[in-house]
Amino acid sequence: MFTTGQWAFAAIFFVCFVIAVYFAYGKDKALHQRVYKGSYKILIAFLLFIALLFVIKIVTKH
Repeated sequence: MFTTGQWAFAAIFFVCFVIAVYFAYGKDKALHQRVYKGSYKILIAFLLFIALLFVIKIVTKH
């Protein structure tokens, strides 16, 4: 399905992408901790809401 060259390119691209994201986030880490403090609560609420929708779907299906 994929050639060896395509797999090699994908692996190198992935490694370079992860390194670039790490350095880009590293520069803004202090700013993000100050500005986006408490944003994990919103993420948890969103995931709970999605889980609730799945539960409602399963309960009403039976």
